[in-house]
Amino acid sequence: MPTILIYTLVGLAALVLGIVGTIAIQKTIARNRAKIIIAEANREAEVIKKNKLLEAREEELQIKAEAEKQANARLSKVQSIEAKMKQRELQLNQQQSENQRYRNESEQIRTNLEAQLNVVEAKKAELDKLHKTAQENLEHISGLSSEEAKEKLIESLKDEAKTAAASYINDIMDEAKMTANKEAKRIVVQSIQRVATETAIENSVTVFHIDSDEIKGRIIGREGRNIRALEAATGIEIIVDDTPEAIVLSGFDPVRREIARLALHQLVADGRIHPARIEEVVAKVRKQIEEEIIETGKRTAIDLGIHGLHPDLIRLVGKMKYRSSYGQNLLQHSRETANLCAIMASELGLNPKKARRAGLLHDIGKVPDEEPELPHAMLGMKLAEKYKEKPEICNAIGAHHDEIEQTTLLAPIVQVCDAISGARPGARREIVEAYIKRLNDLEQLALSYPGVIKTYAIQAGRELRVIVGADKIDDVETEKLSAEIAKKIQDEMTYPGQVKITVIRETRAVSFAK
Repeated sequence: MPTILIYTLVGLAALVLGIVGTIAIQKTIARNRAKIIIAEANREAEVIKKNKLLEAREEELQIKAEAEKQANARLSKVQSIEAKMKQRELQLNQQQSENQRYRNESEQIRTNLEAQLNVVEAKKAELDKLHKTAQENLEHISGLSSEEAKEKLIESLKDEAKTAAASYINDIMDEAKMTANKEAKRIVVQSIQRVATETAIENSVTVFHIDSDEIKGRIIGREGRNIRALEAATGIEIIVDDTPEAIVLSGFDPVRREIARLALHQLVADGRIHPARIEEVVAKVRKQIEEEIIETGKRTAIDLGIHGLHPDLIRLVGKMKYRSSYGQNLLQHSRETANLCAIMASELGLNPKKARRAGLLHDIGKVPDEEPELPHAMLGMKLAEKYKEKPEICNAIGAHHDEIEQTTLLAPIVQVCDAISGARPGARREIVEAYIKRLNDLEQLALSYPGVIKTYAIQAGRELRVIVGADKIDDVETEKLSAEIAKKIQDEMTYPGQVKITVIRETRAVSFAK
């Protein structure tokens, strides 16, 4: 037992000694490692220290350079300000010297002016003295005072003025006598123009006025069936647009337009608008219009004292009421021609009834039921022959535009009276073709001049705008061109009123920002 204990203790002692040795070895190793770490840390610290020193030196150099740069900039700025101040000082000195020179010159000029004024005053006094002496000499020589001389001069001027006035009055009287006849004709023509018969404008549309735009929808109908039925029944195009309280009826036949207008009026007044009602009303209105045409023809024949006309001729005369020629109502023109023919035939000792009959029927070819390819004079003659009119009447109708030979004295009478009725002031208006031709002629006339680029006739031909090239014509030539165009228009063209010619010359500079 004691031996085991001893061995155990010896083992424990050996174990403790081993542990203590191991700990001592580890301490030695740790101490050596710590020394190595400290040495490495010292080396790294030296490196960091050197780097920081380098960075601090670089930053110092940079700050120094920046400070030198700012100092140089301030120095240059100060030098610039000093240079400007010196220049300003030089300018002020120069200006002061110039002001001094101007003051000296002004003083010298003032002195010269005062001397000249003194000389002028002396001359004026001397001149007044000489004038007074001359006046006294004249009064002494003439034996008249200045007041008496003035009175005699005024009397002589009065006598001369009276003589000139009498001569001027005589010239005016002579001119008035020479122009009296011309002036009288002008006054008569103006009087005729003021009392001329009203004429209807030739057109191809009729405007139907309605009370409100709500009626437009009822006239159009569901999916447009009402307006299609109305157009099919009348043969007239019905235009329903944004025009307030108005519908446009368009068609070349004035009788059809009148039928459409009256039918629309009755439909709107009745309030019942549907295809069956439309056809019924159109048929009824067409019958009324036919009756009115016949009644108009009969009334015209009775008013003119013409008897025995064929019913179809009476109907054609009534249709003239709905036809215009160059803006002149055909029935009014025919009635006027008939009356003129009767007056002229009576003056010539011919039969006024035949002349009146031929005058009424001379344009009957303008309103036929069919439209053959014949001139209206020839067509009217054939219609007259068809309805058993006398040969001299038929010849007068066919020859009033020289399309056949005139065989009776009645023919030239109808021709002349037709021209008188159509050409009298207020009867007819300028047709569209002639108006357009006149505007084209105006523009082409101006385009014929060199340097003209574009021309525009505006304000119904009362002004002509002429645009010229700025590189081809200068301002002086522009005025000359305007006067030349005005003179050429005045010499070569016929136009109402006056035409203003405006020549435009402009220069333009165009650039593009990209």
